[in-house]
Amino acid sequence: MCGLAGLLDPRHALGADALAATAAAMAGALRHRGPDDDGTWAEAGIALGHRRLSIVDLSAAGHQPMTSASGRWVLAYNGELYNARELRAALDGVAWRGHSDTEVLLEGIARWGVADTLARVNGMFAFAAWDRAAGTLALGRDRVGEKPLYYGWHADRFLFASELKAFAHAPGWTPVPDRAALALFMRLGYIPAPHAAWTGVHKLPAGCLIVLDREAADRGVTPEPVPYWDVARAVADAHARPFGGTLDDAADALDALLRDAVARRMVADVPLGAFLSGGIDSSTVVAMMQRAGHAPSRTFSIGFDEPGYDESAHARAVAGHLGTVHEELRVSADDARAVIPRLGTMYDEPFADASQVPTFLVSALARRHVTVALSGDGGDELFAGYPRYRNAETLWPRLARWPAGARAAVAGAMHGVSVTHWDALLGALRPILPAPLQRADAGRVVHRVADVLASESPEAFYVGLVSQDDDPGSLVGGTEPPTWLTTPDRWPALPSAAERMMFLDLVTYLTDDILAKVDRASMAVGLEVRVPLLDHRVVEFAWSLPLALKLGDGTGKAVLRRVLDRYVPRTLVERPKMGFSIPLDAWLRGPLREWAESLLDAPALARGGVLDVTRTRAAWEAHLAGRENRQYWIWHALMLQSWLLASRAP
Repeated sequence: MCGLAGLLDPRHALGADALAATAAAMAGALRHRGPDDDGTWAEAGIALGHRRLSIVDLSAAGHQPMTSASGRWVLAYNGELYNARELRAALDGVAWRGHSDTEVLLEGIARWGVADTLARVNGMFAFAAWDRAAGTLALGRDRVGEKPLYYGWHADRFLFASELKAFAHAPGWTPVPDRAALALFMRLGYIPAPHAAWTGVHKLPAGCLIVLDREAADRGVTPEPVPYWDVARAVADAHARPFGGTLDDAADALDALLRDAVARRMVADVPLGAFLSGGIDSSTVVAMMQRAGHAPSRTFSIGFDEPGYDESAHARAVAGHLGTVHEELRVSADDARAVIPRLGTMYDEPFADASQVPTFLVSALARRHVTVALSGDGGDELFAGYPRYRNAETLWPRLARWPAGARAAVAGAMHGVSVTHWDALLGALRPILPAPLQRADAGRVVHRVADVLASESPEAFYVGLVSQDDDPGSLVGGTEPPTWLTTPDRWPALPSAAERMMFLDLVTYLTDDILAKVDRASMAVGLEVRVPLLDHRVVEFAWSLPLALKLGDGTGKAVLRRVLDRYVPRTLVERPKMGFSIPLDAWLRGPLREWAESLLDAPALARGGVLDVTRTRAAWEAHLAGRENRQYWIWHALMLQSWLLASRAP
């Protein structure tokens, strides 16, 4: 994987040497994404910079930025094309210089144009392509959003890069926090595209392309992103052609698709392995790697001393059954504390999915042995793995029969019992409770359910579940802009609340949280992560499946479980969903308390200048006292504070 950066200077205020030096400095900030090679290309008004992590074609023939054989196009590219071989065969007559997928993408653009090439590719990527003849700059991002790309105007120059840290090396960079984006962050724990933490900067949405021509550049405007793969339309089209077979028929089709998707992602000229939690998604990917490979796969997992968070024994059992070469890392609060100071630099903007810590640690573990790792991300969103989907079909219809006042009264009673008391009560009853209440943080779950009991619709129920703050605008002094969550006119017409939730997770949580987390954590150590379940063919097939083939008997992922049954005994993977998380509640009250207090005391909050001091202190004190479990809200505040204070540091 790689990092790209560059700038367009339509007024030609910088000479060619200054342009090239700026692009080189911007790309240099991304060295972690590409430690193997660097390159810069510049001519009047435009410069591209690149850092390379060599994966396919390790020779100089893969050097970037790369110029097309015709000399017309110049490309800086971060990604992998999984159908490069087929595209290469279709590009007859090209005098190939090497066998990199970069050259395939570039010559495809030169032959077919940008949009038509993107319609043909299967891969993960972000790129900047400069058309020297037309004087146009095209920026593109893969269909699901595995790879990032930021852009925006600053000081009469158009900047773009894989990560925001590159922008700091542009002349005159003086960023201003975007409080509207920060309001979204305090609600969700991430900033959804197209928004970014700095005013005037945008994330290119997944599946989109922008083309900045000479006229737009001269006027200093940014064209609206145009989808080349419209996710709402793709979902609607797949749903309109429902799969008509049985569960076994669906498993046959999915098995074949996944075997092909995994095999394509195993093409590399460097060592390759996989993350393995021992759950359904990662176990399926690893099983197919074992089937496709000629040697045992290398697998990596982490474990915790806290039993409610430790999945390492399950991963070990699956690895033993499949015969992988397995590596495991035990994670302590001290390990987490050592990573925390790096998070602001790693993510460039506030990001508060606490599993960012173990994701970084397992990436660092894998990087000691391999350069590419496969991941099982996407299975929950595509195959109905989250409990909220089942609740939308079963719990919500029952709740909706109750008057709103009665639900509010029950919610009040549930909140009347502190989190610590709920934990003690439910802990004593754990053997006879349903899976969601067998969790180590069951008291927090009870309070979160109470928060959404009075919802007026299943969609409001969903928004309540994914929100950590109901009024983040007043908390940070900014007005939340519209997002997918608040614009139902953009949603495809789906018949069930569960499917609408799955769609919203696909276009928000999966792209802007899960994939952003994996990209930054893995790229921080120079590891490329590939995600077979997010092959767009798998995504479209999943949306053609009737909900019953996904929810099954209510446990979710019915068709994916049926596939995995062919490779791994169900007894090894059948257990309550644990999630890839850390014991945040206990650590915030214990080994991380001093660090947290240093960021959330009144003087530090005043220095940060964004969070409402009174509300933040009240939440922190309630959490410490055990009256509420505000661990995730507190983590959001901590990540925002650490980012704000770091950005104000001299």
